[in-house]
Amino acid sequence: MTRDAVEAARAADTADASIACCAPLTRETITAEDAESFAHLLKAIADPVRLRLVSIVAASEGQEACVCDLTAPVGLSQPTVSHHLKILTDAGVFSRSKRGTWAYYRLVPGALEAIAAPLVSV
Repeated sequence: MTRDAVEAARAADTADASIACCAPLTRETITAEDAESFAHLLKAIADPVRLRLVSIVAASEGQEACVCDLTAPVGLSQPTVSHHLKILTDAGVFSRSKRGTWAYYRLVPGALEAIAAPLVSV
């Protein structure tokens, strides 16, 4: 390929790229602050064990489960499961209540919808 042909090809590529990069947005994007909050939430659930815990609690009666009922399904010790549950609670996915010696975790109403909202709406 000659030098002129190479330069012409680069110019064509640059022209194509400038057309693509100038496409107007068709909807609003999330703010930097909202992106930070959303990333924190995604990090909290972006773990196979935590995803399973969310699924189990969401499928439980009243969308609530005792920590004692969550260890066997994920095959981990109670302290490890409690650690994962704390992360999910801190992120706002679960609420926690103590009854006697056991902790119960309930799915926060709207938590799952909040996880999907920035990706499907705006």
